Amino acid sequence: MGDLLEAFVQSDLPFQVDIVDWALTSESFRNIIEGGCIVVQKGKKLDTDNKWPTMSLGDCIVINDSTYSPKEAWPFINYLDTGNITENRISKIQNLITGRDKIPSRARRKVCLGDILYSTVRPNQKHFGLLKNIPENFLVSTGFSVIRAKSSYAHTSFIYWFLAQDHIVEYLQTIAEHSTSAYPSIRPTDIECLKFKLPPLPEQRAISHTLDALDDKIELNRRMSETLEEIAQALFKSWFVDFDPVRAKMEGRWRRGESLPGLPADLWELFPDSMMKSEMGELPEGWNAAPLTELIEINPKRFLQQGEIAPYLDMANMPTIGHVPHIITNRPFGSGVKFTNGDTLVARITPCLENGKTAYVDFLSNGEIGWGSTEYIVMQPKPPLPSEFAYCLSRSASFRKFAIQNMTGTSGRQRVSVKALSQFMLPSPTRHVAESFGVKIQLLLERASKAIQVSRTLTILRDALLPRLISGNLRVI
Repeated sequence: MGDLLEAFVQSDLPFQVDIVDWALTSESFRNIIEGGCIVVQKGKKLDTDNKWPTMSLGDCIVINDSTYSPKEAWPFINYLDTGNITENRISKIQNLITGRDKIPSRARRKVCLGDILYSTVRPNQKHFGLLKNIPENFLVSTGFSVIRAKSSYAHTSFIYWFLAQDHIVEYLQTIAEHSTSAYPSIRPTDIECLKFKLPPLPEQRAISHTLDALDDKIELNRRMSETLEEIAQALFKSWFVDFDPVRAKMEGRWRRGESLPGLPADLWELFPDSMMKSEMGELPEGWNAAPLTELIEINPKRFLQQGEIAPYLDMANMPTIGHVPHIITNRPFGSGVKFTNGDTLVARITPCLENGKTAYVDFLSNGEIGWGSTEYIVMQPKPPLPSEFAYCLSRSASFRKFAIQNMTGTSGRQRVSVKALSQFMLPSPTRHVAESFGVKIQLLLERASKAIQVSRTLTILRDALLPRLISGNLRVI
């Protein structure tokens, strides 16, 4: 146990792990743990071949139980298309008004709370999920199989996790690729014919609870990261686009020694109480209007030797939401832009620019140089602006609109040039405002990064546990 404790102390896990000897704990401590936690044990061999019967999934579920008819004439429809849910995360629900909006012909499947949605086209894209909340008048695409567990046989969440396993997804993808339809697709009967071992309902619930708890924690951290990013963008917009602190002083809403939401009293002295005219329009008194390259260095010099192994960020792994890339790999340096911590990367080519592919580099070791696509523009603010300023700017509506409007080139290969971006005008704040913004924004982005790191660690844990729990090789008691 001592070796295990030492290993956790030396690990880089983004959360604390406590090691205790269960045999030496008090009864009151055990009651606390058992009341709020799941105990996962290995070592008890399960005779699942005898205890868990082999079933066809079709014996335990109902698929596509209910269909909407236009004769029902709902006044509005909340519609989910197949591309708007991925691995239990819904990105968009369309609110459509009957008679005003065009209702997609595929908006036909009715669903209930707790149903499983599983896209029948290209299963490997993982457009599936378990409905834990549904809006009124909710319809989903006929591109989904809507799966409902028979409660006397199976727990819905257990069925969902069975279908979410990588080897099941890969098997269904193989079937899809051999289909005769226009797109690689599966039929409901392909799902119904899947064989699996079905544990008793209490054990299904325990397994589901373990996986659901991990998934909920992953989602909580993801949302926390998104919220912190939104706060960072709102702060940037307030200070450098809308000039809220200045206007609050001008209108008498913010007085010395007072605090307003987002405007603590200690910031009062940093901002002027009047505006002045500039080529950008009104700016806070004492601030200047400046072209981008006066305040931010574009594609600063970084050095890597040809063939040197270095962290590589592929365009496919650039985030469209938030600043943290999805995957970083090591690759011999060839041809591409080079970057280091504190740089902001902006995709300059269509459709990546329009999609918002942008990253803030905080994932390298100190002094380490990474590299990526030649279609990135690297931005590094000049002092006193903090490095995070360029990232917030690159996510701002005005910057994105300017960049997109200044793209040139043939259709499908349009890109914005450094020369064009150099003409973008932005406000140059005082040193004290810039430094104060840096203190606040750095903390927000650091917390957002940590939340994503915790989510990814928990995702690895969940994905490792999933097949072992579903198969019975690991027991939950």
